[in-house]
Amino acid sequence: MAPGRRLVQKVSSTRVFARVAPHFIPAMDRAVHRLTRGKVLLSARMLPGVVLTARGARTGLPRTTPLACMPEEPGTWLLIGSNFGRPGHPSWTANLLAHPAAEISWKGSTIQVHARLLTGEERRAAWEAALRFWPPYATYQSRIAREIRLFRLTRR
Repeated sequence: MAPGRRLVQKVSSTRVFARVAPHFIPAMDRAVHRLTRGKVLLSARMLPGVVLTARGARTGLPRTTPLACMPEEPGTWLLIGSNFGRPGHPSWTANLLAHPAAEISWKGSTIQVHARLLTGEERRAAWEAALRFWPPYATYQSRIAREIRLFRLTRR
């Protein structure tokens, strides 16, 4: 593992990061993504990322959220609703529960996807893979009582 990645993992596990990052990182990613016409996400320098566009759970209006993701086999991605280890589920997870048809921007391409909440054995296996991929998720889960939601996105 690269020393820089180890440092980012350590910093991202702190409570200070959990307070600051949700306000700073998505705003930065949205701006850079817009300026580069969907080709660059700064946070993707350490973790792969997508920009998710899903309809709002209550309003039905499009909601755009930059997110870290775990690419799986070609055509699938795992999204982890960690919310940086903060108490509530992130709003994008409620949006996907209400409206699983969504789209992502992935490496400059717009892809129509279907989101499915993982449960049971499938969730357990995906969670183990997510922890190998990004160990700080274990710290996030240890700080909260809710179970972190995991979604698998597949191409439509």
